[in-house]
Amino acid sequence: MKGSPGHLAVDGDARPGHEDARRMIPELAAALAGELVRRADEEQRLMREARVDPTAQCRRFLSECREANAEALGTIVRRHGWPSADVVGAPASTAALMILLHAPDLDLQLRCRDLIAQAAADGRCPAVHHAYIADHCAVEEGRPQFYGTRVNPLTLRPYPIRRPQTLDERRRDVGLGPLDEQMRTLRGGG
Repeated sequence: MKGSPGHLAVDGDARPGHEDARRMIPELAAALAGELVRRADEEQRLMREARVDPTAQCRRFLSECREANAEALGTIVRRHGWPSADVVGAPASTAALMILLHAPDLDLQLRCRDLIAQAAADGRCPAVHHAYIADHCAVEEGRPQFYGTRVNPLTLRPYPIRRPQTLDERRRDVGLGPLDEQMRTLRGGG
């Protein structure tokens, strides 16, 4: 194995974005996949509990889970790059995205946004993954979103959208349906 200590890639360096980062031993890829799915499932369980029992303790457990998940994901990304579908499988790559979207660390989200953009451009993860994180980061930075995936939970309206006249075309390009359909479904009418 090449690379610095702690990198578990074969035949190359595991720096994020490096071509050889995808050549990971299958056992490590499977272990990372299992860990990502386990962490995302645990967060989903805590989210359900917090909805049923919105106590300070339940919210604290959820917050602590999200912080721990963000730290673990950050470590994975630093060591191996973005856990794309071609490396860890589609369910684990989607779990990583869910962890990222709920992470309390905008810097991590911004770093991963660019890695996800490259993975989507290379066909290593679904383009919709980039749409979700790109919109998330834009909204968090106070800029208009590009795909209309973020909705204000108080108003049930999308946060501001850049170039709304071509929105549905961009959504179609990444595998999303028209915004009107998403909004009808969200409001319980579709």
